[in-house]
Amino acid sequence: MIVSRAAIVVLAAAFATIAQAADCPRPGTLGTSRVLAVDAARYPRVGLKSFPQTLPLQDHEVVLTFDDGPTSPMTEQVLAALAEECVRATFFLVGRPASHVPDLVRRIAAEGHTVGHHTWSHRNLAHIKSSETVEEIDRGMAAVDEIDRGMVADEVALHGSTWSRPSTPFFRFPYFESTPALLDLLESRGIVVFGTDLWASDWELMTPARELQLITERLKVAGKGIILFHDPRPQTAAMMPAFLRYLRENHYRVVHVVPATLAANYDGTP
Repeated sequence: MIVSRAAIVVLAAAFATIAQAADCPRPGTLGTSRVLAVDAARYPRVGLKSFPQTLPLQDHEVVLTFDDGPTSPMTEQVLAALAEECVRATFFLVGRPASHVPDLVRRIAAEGHTVGHHTWSHRNLAHIKSSETVEEIDRGMAAVDEIDRGMVADEVALHGSTWSRPSTPFFRFPYFESTPALLDLLESRGIVVFGTDLWASDWELMTPARELQLITERLKVAGKGIILFHDPRPQTAAMMPAFLRYLRENHYRVVHVVPATLAANYDGTP
């Protein structure tokens, strides 16, 4: 399992717990300030852009999240920027592209990042048949979850109808489009649904400098929060070193989120 590299023992507590992140071997980097274990029973849905509740972050704390990957070479560029600053993030992967680059998925996990789920093919789940929505969710989870076991895409597809709970129970809806029935389904499975608190609007064409300006201005207003990026976007990959430097120079702290069920004694190392 991918997340088994990020886990030490199973956590018995029913609520979110907090651990210290591992020290960065390079002094003067941004680093990861702490690890926040997220329990679906307490935080079934988070992100103020979609829901009334978000994660319990302090002022100047941010959670970095990336959607729609993995896509080479942009995802590798984002990973390099994060590694340079000793930062841990969460990647919400789409199953179909993930199945084409299994080594990259394994690299994301091996470098200590959290691997979440973003459906099989990024369809808008609010506008397709209910039977197809469950297949999109389950097949995407199965594809990402089984990569570490050496299975190929055709074998993974066999799990779609029965894959009820992934190893990392974090999910984000494409386009943030959900339905009450799907939200209830995921909550019943103990899966945390992530929205976001602010975003870089990087689905739009813009220069890296313009994206940096947008996200830093929005962060100044928000003060903290879950931030959404898209690692397949070239301008995001190009901008990431400057954004992390901005966080460091302006005394922001990065919080790494992990599932509560896999968080005991977790120290941020793969």
